[in-house]
Amino acid sequence: MRFLVDRGAGQRLADWLRGQGHDVRNATELWQDPGDQALLEWARREARILVTIDSDFAALVFRADEPHCGIVRLPDVPASARIALMQQLLACHASELEAGAILTVATDRIRVSWPPWGGPVPRSN
Repeated sequence: MRFLVDRGAGQRLADWLRGQGHDVRNATELWQDPGDQALLEWARREARILVTIDSDFAALVFRADEPHCGIVRLPDVPASARIALMQQLLACHASELEAGAILTVATDRIRVSWPPWGGPVPRSN
């Protein structure tokens, strides 16, 4: 899979995903934070699943109807638990992620949501 890991989600998580054979870009590649809108566009343009701890992406997707290629939201997950949780998400929800779902991890559950347009995102590559 192809991922864009937001700054807050952590370098360790990005490195772990690479070690699992995934194509990973990290927002730390940029000199400064370009903002949520630009990160979402970067992920969409490169057909990447965005991994973030930031809650603001939900507003962009559900209120502003911004297109995306899948999002993993980890707002309540401590850094020490992110790799194990990501391993679980990939094992149980890979097909949903590849189809453009939004996975939100709360303290005791994983919620799978679909974009406002109601289904998988068309991929360009």
